[in-house]
Amino acid sequence: MATDNELFDITIVGGGPTGLFAAFYAGMRGMKTKIIESLPQLGGQLAALYPEKYIYDVAGFPKVTAKELVDGLIEQAFQFPITTCLGESVQTIERDDDGTLLLRTQSAVHRSQAVVITVGMGAFRPKTLDAPGVAEFEGRGVYYFVPQLNVFEGKRVLIVGGGDSAVDWALALAHRARVTLIHRRDRFRAHEHSIEQLKTSPVDIKTPYELKEVRGGETVEEAVVFHNKTMEEERLPVDAVILSLGFNPDLSLVEKWDLQLEDGGIAVNSRMETSRPGIYAAGDIVSYPGKVKLIVCGFGEAATAVNNAATYINPKAKLFPGHSTNRK
Repeated sequence: MATDNELFDITIVGGGPTGLFAAFYAGMRGMKTKIIESLPQLGGQLAALYPEKYIYDVAGFPKVTAKELVDGLIEQAFQFPITTCLGESVQTIERDDDGTLLLRTQSAVHRSQAVVITVGMGAFRPKTLDAPGVAEFEGRGVYYFVPQLNVFEGKRVLIVGGGDSAVDWALALAHRARVTLIHRRDRFRAHEHSIEQLKTSPVDIKTPYELKEVRGGETVEEAVVFHNKTMEEERLPVDAVILSLGFNPDLSLVEKWDLQLEDGGIAVNSRMETSRPGIYAAGDIVSYPGKVKLIVCGFGEAATAVNNAATYINPKAKLFPGHSTNRK
């Protein structure tokens, strides 16, 4: 395994929105920065799963697609010289005799004075349904996310789910396709504003309905749904079924980093410090009382983590470097 003998001030583990903003802020502090990302591109889940999905709760944007947000974050971060290692997963984080942190991936060992972990919810697997036809038609009409909106242009689409993703996809496709949205409960879990938009959209809303079966030939042709109180069934002619049921996080790699975990995340204090000196965390992966899992919260946590890492590396450094408007 090759060792990169170049020592970095800070290494960001995870190249999603929080990691990209952490890298930008490290650049603002004049830190020598590296990003290690397990996916073949930057942007995390937003880029990999939801590039055309609108995001409504990022400050300064009435709405912005995931791709546009990621593109902006990349442009913002790479104002500064940042080394990027894609397609590498951090297996262990060890400490050398001189105090340097050693991050071992499947192909290299990286050296850094401090680390900020921004891996979202770790690896992820989409939640599925144990209903006839679902597994059979995966890739032939059954989807777990929307790679491109134009794939569904003019088609009959059934979306299954009641959270933000399900409602957002229904709204995004409402004027491109004939959309039916079913949810097993009477009430949706999405943001209130999105639900109000849904009610006035052309989407056919069915609650409380569940998916019983997916049928077809070479591709999906029909879905059988049922009212879970009356048990009355209905056959819907469809070309595609999108299961928007969320994801199961896989923290198996994170568990190998010898960090204190709680409530399915990495325990941090108000400085975003983990249980190991020099290792910080931010974004959806962290756990502390009152934690809210929003992109905007991750941005603030990233700035907090980087500023505190700066004082860890150099105790004489200021925690608060001044406002960005003061930058020369």
